[in-house]
Amino acid sequence: MGGRALLRILGLFCLWITARAQMKIPPETVQQWAMVLSTQLRDLTTKYSGSLLLQKKLKDVESIIKVVELDGSDLVKKYSDEIEQMLGSKRKSVRRLAESAEDADLYHEFNATLKFDYYNSMLINTADEDGNSVELGGEFPLEENEHFNKLLVNTLMSDIQIPTNVYNKDPNILNGIYNSEALNDVFIANFQKDPTLTWQFFGSSTGFFRIYPGIKWTPDSNGVAAFDCRNRNWYIQAATSPKDIIIMVDISGSMKGLKMTIAKHTINTILDTLGENDFVNVIAYTDYVRYVEPCFKDTLVQADLDNREHFKQLVDELHVKGEAKIKNAMKESFKILNEAKLSGRGSMCNQAIMLITDGAMEDFESVFEEFNWPERRVRVFTYLIGREMTFAQNTKWIACNNKGYYTHISTLADVQENVMEYLHVLSRPMVINHDHDIIWTEAYMDSVLPSTKELFYTKAQSLLLMTSVAMPVFSKKKETLSHGILLGVVGTDVPLMEVMKLAPRYMLGAHGYAFLITNNGYILAHPDLRPLYQDGKKLKPKPNYNSVDLSEVEWEDTEEKLRTAMVRGETGSIRLSIRASVDKGKRPLYLVNDYFYTNIDGTPFSFGMVLTKGHGGLMFIGNVSVEEGLHDLTSPDLSIATEWTYCETDIDPSHRKYSQLQAAIRYLLGQEPDLECDEVLLQQTLFDAVVTAPLEAYWNALMLTERVEPGVETAFLGTRAGLTRWMRYAGVETRVAKRFLTATDKDNQFTVDHFPLWYRLAVENPPGSFYYYPVNDKGMKYVIAVTAVTVSSGGKTAMAGGESHGDIC
Repeated sequence: MGGRALLRILGLFCLWITARAQMKIPPETVQQWAMVLSTQLRDLTTKYSGSLLLQKKLKDVESIIKVVELDGSDLVKKYSDEIEQMLGSKRKSVRRLAESAEDADLYHEFNATLKFDYYNSMLINTADEDGNSVELGGEFPLEENEHFNKLLVNTLMSDIQIPTNVYNKDPNILNGIYNSEALNDVFIANFQKDPTLTWQFFGSSTGFFRIYPGIKWTPDSNGVAAFDCRNRNWYIQAATSPKDIIIMVDISGSMKGLKMTIAKHTINTILDTLGENDFVNVIAYTDYVRYVEPCFKDTLVQADLDNREHFKQLVDELHVKGEAKIKNAMKESFKILNEAKLSGRGSMCNQAIMLITDGAMEDFESVFEEFNWPERRVRVFTYLIGREMTFAQNTKWIACNNKGYYTHISTLADVQENVMEYLHVLSRPMVINHDHDIIWTEAYMDSVLPSTKELFYTKAQSLLLMTSVAMPVFSKKKETLSHGILLGVVGTDVPLMEVMKLAPRYMLGAHGYAFLITNNGYILAHPDLRPLYQDGKKLKPKPNYNSVDLSEVEWEDTEEKLRTAMVRGETGSIRLSIRASVDKGKRPLYLVNDYFYTNIDGTPFSFGMVLTKGHGGLMFIGNVSVEEGLHDLTSPDLSIATEWTYCETDIDPSHRKYSQLQAAIRYLLGQEPDLECDEVLLQQTLFDAVVTAPLEAYWNALMLTERVEPGVETAFLGTRAGLTRWMRYAGVETRVAKRFLTATDKDNQFTVDHFPLWYRLAVENPPGSFYYYPVNDKGMKYVIAVTAVTVSSGGKTAMAGGESHGDIC
C-alpha cells in the first residue's frame, strides 16, 4: 500500500476517534470504510505481487507434477543412518590416531638426555631483537583456511601447545613430543580420507597438546597459556569410566585461613573433572556431618553443569568451626555409595571418596572393615592440606589401604596437578584391560565463533556448538603393562552444524525441524536452544548452556513420553499439539506436530525430526530439462539458500571457493562432475526457477509501463526449495526497508535452521488471501503482505511457496 494511502487511512481513524466525542458515527459507516480499505489493500497487493499469475502458472503445470506424502519414519531412519555413517568416519579417524600413538610409544626408548626442537605454538614465527627465530619458535607457514573458520593454519603439520605451568623442556615432555611426531602423517591421511574433519588432537598425560592443523596459539591477556588439555571434558571422559564421587571436606577450626581457601579450590577442581555421566555429593564435617546441600541428603546427584555450579556456590559459603570427627562422615559416605550401587542409581561403575583434611587423628580402621574391606570396591583419595606434615602418615595410610592415592597440597599452585592424579588411578583398570572405549562429549561452544553477530539474531545459535569424539591411548610395553600407564587421549571435534545439515531443511517444511539429544536428555542441537547472550558489544555463552534438557524446549511433552523414549534410545513417533511463536515471540502459531525419533548407533545420541501435520507432510515434485532450468536459474534477481547444501563444496578443497549457486550451476553444466549434489533438491530448484520466471517479466512490465504506487518497495517470492526472487520497485536511496532481504536480514531468509518469517506466516493462512503484518526495524516502519500459492495432484494439495510485497507504513 502506498504511504499516502496509509496516512489517509490512519488520519481517517484518528478523525473517527476524535469525532466520537462530538457525534455518533453509525457502525454501518465504519463497516463500509473497512470494506473499502480491505478491497483497496487486496487489489494493491494482488497487483504488485503477481500472485494470481503464479497461481495460474502452477495450475497449468499440474499435469506434470506429483504431490507426495512424506513418510516421517522412513526419513528419520534415512537421516539417522547418514548421521551414523558420518560420525562413524570420525570414530575411525580417532581409532587410527590411537593405534599410531600406541605403536610409536611401543618402539620408543626413553632418553633422559634427549634434545629435540619442536614447533611450540606459542613461539612459532617469533623473532628476537636481532631478527632470529626464538628457541622452539621456528618459521611455521600459516595460511587462511575457509574450512577452519578462516583461521591461519598449517594443514601440512601439527604443532605443540604447553601450559605455562609445565616446563617445556622436561625430559618426559620432550620424549612424548618426539614419539608423537608419528601422528603428523596420520593427521594428514585422516584429513585426506575425510575432508569434513576439523581439528584433530592428542592430549598427553604429561600436559602437552598436539593439534592439527598447526596454529599460532594466543595467550590470555596476562600472557599466560592457561589451557591444559587434561582439564578438558573430552580428556577426562576418555581417561576414566563414569564414577560416583563423595567429596568429604574437613571444616574444623584448624582449617581456617589459607587452608580453607586451598580446600575450597581443591573441591572446585575435583568438581571440574566431573561430567554429566558422573554422580556426586559434597559433605562437610566437624564433630557432626553436614551436607552442603541439605536437599541432597543421603543421595547422589548427576554432576551436570547446574549441580556442579550449585555445589561451588555452597562450598564458597563454608565456614570453619569445631573439632574434626572423620569417622561419622566416612560412614555416611560409604552408606550413600553402597545404597546407590544396591538400588541401581548413580553411574554403576567406579566409586570413590575424596577426603580433604589437614589431618586424621581418629581410629577409623573399623569403618573400612565394616564397609570396604576386603573387596576395597570404593577407592579413597586423600588430600592433606597445608604445610604441616604431622598427620601425613595417617592420611597416606587411608589412601594406600583403600586402593586410592595420597597427595599433599601446601599451596594453591599445587592444586591442579595434584587433583589430576586421581584420574590416572581410576584409568588403570581400563589401561590394564585395554578398554579402548570411544566417548562422545556433551555439546560445547567452539572457542572460535564464526559469524556470531549475524547468528545471534537467528535460531541457528545452537549450531555453533560442537561435540568431540575421543579415545584413550595406553602404553603397550610389556614391562609397564601391569602398571596401567595412560599416555593420553586422542580426538577430533565435530561441528553440530555439519551433522544437522544431513537432515535437509527443504524436506522438513516451513515449520519442521530436526534435533539431537544425549542419553541424559540434554540438547546437542535444537532450533530453540539459544546458548549466547549479548554482554555490551560482546557475545558470550550463557551459564549452563550445554545442560538444557529437552523438556525445557519441548514443553508440550508434559508427560515426557518423547523425552523418555529418546533417552532410552527407542525408535518411534508421537503427535503433539503445540503453540509455536515466530517474529521474536510476537506472533503465536497453533500447530499439530508429528515427532519421529531414533537412536544413532555407536553414539550416546538420539535424533529427532518434526513434520507439521498438513502441508508439512506434503511436497510436490516437478520435472524440467536442465537446459530450460539453467536459463532461468541465472537471473540476477534470483538466489538460493546460501546455508543449505545443494552441492557438497567442503569435500574437495578446490570446490570451497564456490557459492552454493555457483557450485550447482557448474555441476549442472557438467563442469564439475565430481561434486556431490542433492539431485532431488537441484531438480526442484530448476523446476521452481522455470515456473516462477514469468513473475520476473510481470514485475518488470509494471515498472516500465505503469507508475508504481508511491510506497510500494519490493515484490518477492520464495519456494520450498530455498529459491527466492525479488523486484525492487524503489531505489535504495528512497527505500525505507533498506535491510529487508539483504544478507544481514536473517529472519527473512532461508537459513540452515529455519524458513523465512514471511514464508512461515503465509503457509499458516488460507491460500490466496493476504496476511498483513507491520515491521519496526530499528525505527524503520513498513508493512509486509504475504500469501501462499498451492499446487494439486492426485487429490492432494501442497504448498508451492509464499509470495509477498513490502509497503511503507
